[in-house]
This record gives sequence, C-alpha cells and structure tokens, in this order.
Amino acid sequence: MTTLIADTAMLEKALVEAASGVEKMLDALVVVPDGREAKVFEAMRYSLFAGGKRLRPLLVLASADIFGVDRTQALRVSAALECVHCYSLIHDDLPAMDDDDMRRGKPTLHKKYDDATAILAGDALLTLAFEILADRETHPDPYVRTELVATLAKASGGAGMVGGQMIDLLAAEHDYTEQDIFRLQHLKTGALISFAAEAGAVMAKASDQARRSLKGYAADLGIAFQIADDLFDVEGDADVVGKAVGKDASAGKATIVSMLGIERARAQAQILADQAIEHLANFDDKAAVLRAVAQFAINRRT
Repeated sequence: MTTLIADTAMLEKALVEAASGVEKMLDALVVVPDGREAKVFEAMRYSLFAGGKRLRPLLVLASADIFGVDRTQALRVSAALECVHCYSLIHDDLPAMDDDDMRRGKPTLHKKYDDATAILAGDALLTLAFEILADRETHPDPYVRTELVATLAKASGGAGMVGGQMIDLLAAEHDYTEQDIFRLQHLKTGALISFAAEAGAVMAKASDQARRSLKGYAADLGIAFQIADDLFDVEGDADVVGKAVGKDASAGKATIVSMLGIERARAQAQILADQAIEHLANFDDKAAVLRAVAQFAINRRT
C-alpha cells in the first residue's frame, strides 16, 4: 500500500509538470493572429486548453527522460502529439461521427462554434503537428525529424487512429469477434500511445531493443486504457467522466466489456497493465513513471 501511494504521488506530480510544460509550449505555438482567420485559431485554442489529463505528453516526456533527451525538444514533440489528439477529439465529436455535446465537462467544439469551424480547427491542428515536428528546434538531426514525422503520420492515419475509428464506426453493423475489438482498440487508441512511448527512443537514436520494449509496453497499455474507457461508458457518471455515457450499448456496439462482462474485462485490463510493466524490465528505475502510468490507466476515474 505504501508503494502504491508513493507511485500515485509521483505520477500526480509528473502529470502536473507535463501538463504545465506542454500547455506553455502550446500557448507559444498557437497564437491568435489579427486577421479574419483568427476564429480558427481561437477554436484551436479552445480545444487545446479545454483540460484533459495530458497523458500522451507525459508518455513522451517519460520516455525521453529514460534516454536523457533535451526537455524542450521533448515538449515540442509532446505538443505536436497533443495537437493530433485534440484534432481527433474535435472530429470524433461531430454529428457525422459520435455526435457528442460535451467533452471534458464543456461543450464540444462544434457546439461552442459550429460544424465548419470545428472541421477547420481539427484540420489546422493536424497540420500544425507536422509543422512542429519538421522544425529544426524539435531536433537538430533531420533524419530524426523525418522519422518523427513518418511515425506520427502512420500512427494518425488509415493504418492507425483513423483506421481504428473507421472500424469503430462500423461496429454496430457487424458481428465483431474479440480479436476484432482488440485490433480496433490497438489502432484507435493504441497507435498514438505507441508513438508517445516510442518518441523518446526515436529522439535519442536508441537501440532497436529499447524501441521494441517501449512498443510492447505501449501496445498493452493502449488496450488496457481503452478497456477502462469502455468501463466508464457502462459504469461511469457523465458528470464525473465529463461526457455522455452509455452510448456504446445504445448504438449496439460490441466492446470487450460487452463480450466479457464487467468483471472479466476489468481483470483483462489488469493483466494487460501487468504485461506492459514487464516490458520495462530493462530500464530499471528510469521507467518508474511509465510503470505508474500503466496502473493509473486502469484505476483512474475519468
């Protein structure tokens, strides 16, 4: 119990520091201009600063710390990743997708502004992410910058998050197997988490073995994280979670929770979290934050 409390305190401190650091970076990178295009920048900032755990930036920073990567460079990569994540939330919330009115306890962007502005803000955030990664300030080595761009592009696109979202949209129309659901989660949620965990190794030009360990960690973490989200949809309180709940069941979507039941799904999430931690064995105490994240992912309440 004492170890759990210590790990929780360490993680809470790391989350606060990650959120503060990445928000300062985003504030400097996304400045509202004087022209009529200002509205799209205001909408971008509305999404970027609407709250959230900043878990993905934390993963970037924690993986970068393992290899002693420059903090400013790691924060720029964290900011780029957060731009992609926020873009995905904006588009997911649109009427043509999940049709959500609330996100993180606030009106979704298309409700705050309008559908067209939400689409443009998402587009602008996605492209800004690659502008950030391609800048020399992110890393002096152009080959590293190219690899960061390529890796995030793959994680974000049809072979990653977008592909997972497509599979998710089709879930109500097909009889998905458990394996189908795991693949959906690996793409929709796990792909960006994988980029976050691997980014530090990319920036440090670390060994293939180190990168494989971090990818294995992220693969298990991503699915565990998504199972926790699915449990929120079944058990959660909308006021606590910050968005509508019960939508998967209403839409007839198959999830790991609907297939296994609540208790077995929760046990599966714990198994995955334990497996994620095992992948970090070679990093000793340098991976303490990443280990704490794995437990946090399945024990969080929002």
